[in-house]
Amino acid sequence: MSDARGAGVRRLLVLGGGTAGTMLANKLRPRLARDQWEICVVDRDDSHHYQPGWLLLPFGTYTPTQLVRQRHLLLAKGVEFVLGVVDRVDAGSSTVSLDDGRILPYDYLVIATGVQPRPDQTPGMLGGEWRRTIFDFYSSQGAAALRQALAGFDSGRLVVHVTDMPIKCPVAPLEFTFLADAMLREKGIRDRVELVFVTPLPGAFTKPIAAAHLGTMLEERGVVLEPDFLVERIEGRTLVSYDERRIDFDLLVTIPLNMGADFLARSGLGNELNLVDVDKHTMRSTVYDNVFAIGDAADLPTSKAGSVAHFAVDVFAGNFQQLIAGRPMTGSFDGHANCFIESGGGKGLLIDFNYDTEPLPGSYPLPGVGPFRLLAESRINHLGKLAFRWVYWNVLLPGRRVPLPDHMSMAGKSVPDEDPATTTIGTRGAS
Repeated sequence: MSDARGAGVRRLLVLGGGTAGTMLANKLRPRLARDQWEICVVDRDDSHHYQPGWLLLPFGTYTPTQLVRQRHLLLAKGVEFVLGVVDRVDAGSSTVSLDDGRILPYDYLVIATGVQPRPDQTPGMLGGEWRRTIFDFYSSQGAAALRQALAGFDSGRLVVHVTDMPIKCPVAPLEFTFLADAMLREKGIRDRVELVFVTPLPGAFTKPIAAAHLGTMLEERGVVLEPDFLVERIEGRTLVSYDERRIDFDLLVTIPLNMGADFLARSGLGNELNLVDVDKHTMRSTVYDNVFAIGDAADLPTSKAGSVAHFAVDVFAGNFQQLIAGRPMTGSFDGHANCFIESGGGKGLLIDFNYDTEPLPGSYPLPGVGPFRLLAESRINHLGKLAFRWVYWNVLLPGRRVPLPDHMSMAGKSVPDEDPATTTIGTRGAS
C-alpha cells in the first residue's frame, strides 16, 4: 500500500477495531485537524462484538445477532478503516506489514488488539471433548454452543474453571457460576448438580474484601470452591493440575489462557503472554516513544475490562493532544475500573476500584444516593448491567462524554472496620 498522504499530513495508526481502538479513534477524530492528521484503524474482520453479552448468551438473554455490528459503521466520518491481517510491526522504521504485502507507515502507533482465548495452550483442552463436554463462552461460537449444552444438562458435575490470570472480564467466571446456579434452581434440578468453581487464585477473587464477600456468595449457593488449582493438562473429562490434583467433570465451562496477538511476539513488542509493556499511567511503550498500547493488549496491573479501556482512552486522548503539540503529557491513568457482576435471580453487584484501592462497599456514583450499590446485591445493579449494552453502542463507542470521573473517587466508599489494612493492592492482572 503506497503512502498517499499529502505533505505535512501525519498518521495515527490504530491496530484493532474493538472497544479501545474504536473509542480512541472516534474520540480523537474531532480533536485532530483533518488536513494535518489521518486516523487509520486496522482489523482482520468487519464484525464488532459486544463481548459482555457473551456471558448472557448461554442463558437466553441475547441472541448472537444482537451482539454484533459492522466495525466500519461504528467509526466516525474521517476515520479510515483498513481490512487486513497484521503480520508484524517494524517499530524501528515506524511501519506495519500486513500479510498480503501492504505496508502501512505511521507517525504514532496505538496497539489495541486485545487478548484472545487460547485453548491450544493447555494440553488436552482441544481434544475429543472440545465442544462436546468442554466449552467456553469467551467467543460468540463458544457461547452459542454452550447454550445448547446447558439446555440438555440435567445432572452431574458442572465445573467452571479458570486456566490462569490475567483474563478479559475477570469477574465473568464468577458471574457464570451464579447464573448457572440460578438457572438450575429455576429448573428444579439444582440438587442433582454438583457445581464447582476452580481457580488458580487463592480465593474467589484477588482483592481481600471482595474475595471474602464473593466467596461467601459461593458458599451460600452450595458451590464448591477449588482454589490454587493451576491446570497442567486435561485428560478426557478430568482436569489435572501441576501438583497432580484431579477434578472430574461431566460438563466443563473453562476460560482458556488469554494471550495477546501473535504478531506482537514476531515484532518483539510482546512479553510471554504477547502483552505490550507500557507505562501504567500513560500507556506509552517502555521501548518506543511513538508506540502506545491501550485496552486488553497492554500489560497493566488492573482488570482487562471495557471500563478500563474507556477510562484509559479518556486519559490518553488528552495526553496525545499535548504530546503532538510538543508539551509534556500531564494525564495519569490510575487503573480505574468498574464492573457489574450478575449474581442470578435478577440481581447483581457493582465493584469500583483502581491500581491502589480495592473494591469497597458503598454507593456509586453519588455518595449515599447511588443509585448503584457497591459489593451488595440489588435489582438496579442487574438493570444497570442490561442497560449497559445500549450505552456501549450509543455512547461509549461513538466517543461521547460519559458523566463519570475518569479517576476513581473514594466518595461513597467505606473500608470495613474489621479489615482496615486492605486498601491497597498490586496484583498483576487482577480485577
